[in-house]
Parts: sequence; C-alpha cells; structure tokens
Amino acid sequence: MSVHITVDGEPVAGREGQTIAGVLLEAGQRTWRTAAGEERGIFCGMGICQDCVLTVNGVEGVRACQRTACEGDVVNREVRA
Repeated sequence: MSVHITVDGEPVAGREGQTIAGVLLEAGQRTWRTAAGEERGIFCGMGICQDCVLTVNGVEGVRACQRTACEGDVVNREVRA
C-alpha cells in the first residue's frame, strides 16, 4: 500500500507505515530544514536532536522521524535563523 503526501508543494509517495523522514529519505531528500544557515535532515532518528522538524498540516515543530506519514499530509520545510 502506498501513501501520498505533499512536500513544499510537490507530491511525494511512500509506503504505508513509514515515518515522514522515511518517505523523504526514500524519495532521495537528505535535508529538509535550514537552521543557523545549515541544511538539516535526520540525525538521531529517535526524536531527541530535533534536526528533522517540519511543519505538518500547519503544525510547526513536528519531528519527521517520529510522525507516521498519513495520506494527504501537507509538509513544509522550516527555516530558522
């Protein structure tokens, strides 16, 4: 079964049960956030480092490594100074 999400306005498909980070990694995206001028993506993979945070369905600060991708999710990168 597949799941379809939108990331920064672009459609991305993954497998049902994957985290958002898993969907992004499978799609070839290694970074999806900018903090202090540096590109960030998944680092610890268990929700501690917060390098993978995204805005999901309008909610900021969602840890991509902890959130299961759901059909129709709207995901946006976060840029932090």
